[in-house]
Amino acid sequence: MADSNRQAGRKNSIPAQALVCLLAIAAPCGSASAAPAVGELDPNQMWEILLGGIAGVSFLLAIGIWILAAFRRARNALAQRSAFISSALNTLNQGVMMTNAQNRVVFCNDRFLEMYGLSRAEISSKMTGRELLELRRARGLLNLTVEEFSKLARRPEGVVTDLPDGRSVLTKIFRLPNGGTIGTHEDCTQQRQLSRKLASTTKFLESVLDNVPVCVAAKNIEDGRYIFVNRAFERFSRFSRDRIVGKRADEMFRPETAKSIEAADQAALTAPDGHHHNEYVVQRSDEERVLSANRVIARNENNKPEFLITLFDDVTDRRSLSRELESTKKFLELVVDNIPVSLIVERVSDGRYLLANRSAETILNRRREDATGLTAADIFNPREAKLIIARDEAAIKKRGLLTEEHPISTKDGLRLFLTRRMTVLDEAGEPQYLIKTHEDVTDRRQTESRMAHMAYHDGLTDLPNRAAFLQALAQMIEACAGTDEEFAVLCVDLDGLKEINDVFGHAMGDKLLIEVAGRIQACARGGVVARLSGDEFGLIIDGTQPEAGKALAEKLAQTLSDEFVIDGKSVRTGVTTGISVFPHNGSDAASLLANSGAALFRAKQKSRGSISVFEPEMDQQIRDRRVLHQDLSMAIRNGELSLYYQPQAAAGPTIGTSKIIGFEALARWFHPVRGFVSPGEFIPLAEESGLIVEMGVWILREACREAASWPEPMQIAVNLSPAQFMHGDVVSLVHSILLETGLAPDRLELEITEGVLIEDFDRGLALLRRLKALGVRISMDDFGSGYSSLSYLQAFPFDKIKIDRAFVMNLGRNPQSAAIVRAVIDLGHGLEMSIVAEGVETQEQLGFLADEGCDSVQGYLLGKPQPIGHYAALVGRSAANDAETERKLASA
Repeated sequence: MADSNRQAGRKNSIPAQALVCLLAIAAPCGSASAAPAVGELDPNQMWEILLGGIAGVSFLLAIGIWILAAFRRARNALAQRSAFISSALNTLNQGVMMTNAQNRVVFCNDRFLEMYGLSRAEISSKMTGRELLELRRARGLLNLTVEEFSKLARRPEGVVTDLPDGRSVLTKIFRLPNGGTIGTHEDCTQQRQLSRKLASTTKFLESVLDNVPVCVAAKNIEDGRYIFVNRAFERFSRFSRDRIVGKRADEMFRPETAKSIEAADQAALTAPDGHHHNEYVVQRSDEERVLSANRVIARNENNKPEFLITLFDDVTDRRSLSRELESTKKFLELVVDNIPVSLIVERVSDGRYLLANRSAETILNRRREDATGLTAADIFNPREAKLIIARDEAAIKKRGLLTEEHPISTKDGLRLFLTRRMTVLDEAGEPQYLIKTHEDVTDRRQTESRMAHMAYHDGLTDLPNRAAFLQALAQMIEACAGTDEEFAVLCVDLDGLKEINDVFGHAMGDKLLIEVAGRIQACARGGVVARLSGDEFGLIIDGTQPEAGKALAEKLAQTLSDEFVIDGKSVRTGVTTGISVFPHNGSDAASLLANSGAALFRAKQKSRGSISVFEPEMDQQIRDRRVLHQDLSMAIRNGELSLYYQPQAAAGPTIGTSKIIGFEALARWFHPVRGFVSPGEFIPLAEESGLIVEMGVWILREACREAASWPEPMQIAVNLSPAQFMHGDVVSLVHSILLETGLAPDRLELEITEGVLIEDFDRGLALLRRLKALGVRISMDDFGSGYSSLSYLQAFPFDKIKIDRAFVMNLGRNPQSAAIVRAVIDLGHGLEMSIVAEGVETQEQLGFLADEGCDSVQGYLLGKPQPIGHYAALVGRSAANDAETERKLASA
């Protein structure tokens, strides 16, 4: 501004300068002409010259005055124009700042100073544009460097500066023809705020549209090109947004799909209200999809169609689900109609039945269609209706599941129903429906009653079983505890039941048990009687003990000694009894029953038909037996068992002529504390406890492994327990062991007793046939000691029969034994079976058997059971090698 004023001053001094110049020119000329003859001129000439000079000067002065006036008018006009321009620029909403070619600030309008909080006094006459920017920067009014600001402001879009008070200023700098610049500064705070709001709103709307599950697309009506699609559209079309925007439908989709889209678009454009809904099929990849679409026309400010907005959803799966739902509904209706449980739906507001399935017709006593719309009072008799309505109201009040049993009259009479009531609430949480199911449990409850009876009663005799007996015993103990009263527990074992089953069959044995149960109940006279196991009964008798117990036991023995006539056959039996006394022999049910069992065991050891009262040492024997059982189970795992081998020889007149043909493997147990335990002690214990199965597997595997290592292919005989036939697949076991050890099947001989066939004849016979199919030999052990040996010989072709030692040991002393042995040999040969006699201990027995044609013999005369090393030479091994082998096995 100061520079501008200075320029105006310079322009006003031009006329004065011109006048001075003219005077300077005129003055010398006058002097030159007068100078030579000043003294010579006359006064007239002097006056002429003087007047001419005055006239010239006046002329020149007039010219100068005119020039000065002209310049003054020009200066006033310029000042007026400057004032007008300044006034105009100062009234602008934009700030203006101008610089000259030397970058000096020549003008700043008031808006510029106001915008940046500056005063005119701060803008000096020599301030440059850079200095002004540095001043702004120093006051925090510029957040860029001068170079950055100048460069950015010269761009067409300018640069925005954020001021500390939150305002934003858009600056643009333009270059002038004279080399200077003019800068415009516009407050764009509100515009930027609106822009941000618009951007935020746009982003929000795009985010909303991007996250709605419905596909959204917008296109120009003019050219049909897409201008926007959301993410759902991208996912459906499987095209990216960048690929879709700017394209037409026919440029992206198959012709059929594009044609469907264009037809729907045209329908929307021609619709009166600019809205169109339809469903159509489009092709996506290799599948067809059904779309449900809504199209809306968006108009501009002139109410002319400009955009077409499409909102559509893939309803293919929904349609499929709808069809599936309808199918499921029909299926469920079919299921509900055919479930064996009665189902009724009742409306809570008036108690009327809305739905009933076919099964409900039983309790409704009418067709379900006829029951719809009726109430319980309309259907049932007053007494039943009152009960049903009361229970319905209780369930509604509970608002949950209510379950109960109650009788309902049906065409089949009074039946017991299990009814479940469930309340269904409406959206307001108020009861709306009551779902009731009725299940006829009459037969079930009767069955459960019978099962409960069976759980505590024997199915054959209908006597209380062991569980019921223990309960009664516990109640008896509780009643007598703290008093001086006594009672006895009797364990009664029926003698000879096994033999009766073997001779007459199990049906006869069952009938005998029923008769025995009746006689025992009659003798007990109201006392507790129970069947504890197959042939064992339990009784509880009060009174002075043990006298009362013994008296009852003797009475039982006398009563049961009388013959029983069953199915026209006369059979006899007896009983052996063990007695324990409360409180002397135990204070709990288990102890009393166990001690009476111990007394029964002792009575059996004495003789059948005996009566034994428990004594403390019996308990010790039982404990010792239990300890021995535990030790035996550990012995199998700890390798304490070993096999001894007893030779079998072809029967010759003398020992020398009796050639060894094989061995029988026999288990032996050397206890680390007890020492050698007799087989007669641990074998029965293993059979009673079931350990014989595990032990039998070990014996069979070890015997086969040993025999397979012999150079001489001799026979090896192994005993199989009946328990091994009852538990597991003995055929698979033998087969796997033969494969494992490599022993030829024809070298293995399995010895069985008739007990294998007694327990389950058909199963035992089938297993023996399968075993023989493997190629092994089957031998009947202890022939003649049972009752059914002959019938078993007829049913199964045994390879060998072993005559029981009881007959062999009496040869030479008992003619009957000789006759039996002779008959067995003839019988076996007649059936083409080999005969083995075991228990041969004298030369006389050997000679008799050889003379009678017995095939082979076994006994102490030929050799005692010994470790195989003792017979190393017989199996083809040296004694030294065999000892070394046994030593290695022992160390392993």
